[in-house]
Amino acid sequence: MSEIESGSGVLQGGIATGVGSWPGADPREAATTVVGELGALPHLVELPGRGVGSDMIGRVSALLVDMRFDSTTRGYRLAVRPGAVSRRANDLLRADMDALEEAWETAGLAGSGRPIKVQVTGPLTLAAQVELPLGHRVLTDSGAVRDLSESLAEGVAAHAAEIGKRLGADVLVQFDEPLLTDILDGTLRGVSVLNTVRAMPEPEALHILDTVIDVQSGPVLVHTCASKPALGFLRRSSAAAIGFDMATIGVRDLDRVGELLDDGRHLVLGLVPTTAPDKPVTWREIAEPGVRLIDRLGFSRRLLAEQVLVSPACGLAGAPLSWARQALTLAAETAAVYADEPESINFE
Repeated sequence: MSEIESGSGVLQGGIATGVGSWPGADPREAATTVVGELGALPHLVELPGRGVGSDMIGRVSALLVDMRFDSTTRGYRLAVRPGAVSRRANDLLRADMDALEEAWETAGLAGSGRPIKVQVTGPLTLAAQVELPLGHRVLTDSGAVRDLSESLAEGVAAHAAEIGKRLGADVLVQFDEPLLTDILDGTLRGVSVLNTVRAMPEPEALHILDTVIDVQSGPVLVHTCASKPALGFLRRSSAAAIGFDMATIGVRDLDRVGELLDDGRHLVLGLVPTTAPDKPVTWREIAEPGVRLIDRLGFSRRLLAEQVLVSPACGLAGAPLSWARQALTLAAETAAVYADEPESINFE
């Protein structure tokens, strides 16, 4: 677990961060908001509302090395040469990076060493969502999966290095794997009813995921919004931190969560809902599930300050801007309480 031991302060408990996506289409406004609300660990914002090349899959086309995407009626496919999709994805990503650098300097953070997080679709979900030139999912071709994963690993490492150099910051890389459980369970459908996608054996999936994790120069967070977050599988990966929607954790997952904490992993608990509740909430309602989880597992609440980060349950692209801002505020308030006085929190 060298990634855990060599986090260089990038990973720390008792802080808040975002998952990645944000409503709207203005990268400067988004960057300013996220840097302002998430002082300890802001992130490079994703704005999928801008269309082709800005969503979590299309955006990857700007990062791959010697591989590019075209668009189809179903989404994206591997392309022989760079085209409009890859050019647009690159232009949008550059605009996002410029906006972040501007917000970083305005906030007085340039050269401060303050960590920043970047998010990228993980290799398994990417291979499940992108098609081969003839129409089948990349996931159905082991050679194509290998090539895509290696290209992704190299491209993300270069992307993180550029962000770190621009900002004078340490970089935490987050790989998003929302389809991880479907891939392991074999519940993905092919591109037609006649096609099937086999369940990927866990050792094969683990090798693919670790291919991209191990190339990164700093610690890596793997995040999943899946209803069954495959924590046992993720524990066997090289990830230093695991993020998930707290609402998906049931009794079946308690042992896995405890094992992750015992291993020294950091947990990013998705405690803030992505849609506004029917009635106003405060940090107390947001904080309670995380505190009760630690209590039920029999750990000291000090772990909330040492190994637990707070985030929204998933991306906020579909939320009203007012709630997206409030969600970050609630996450930051909850994390501050976790950091400063977890032992005194009483929900009775």
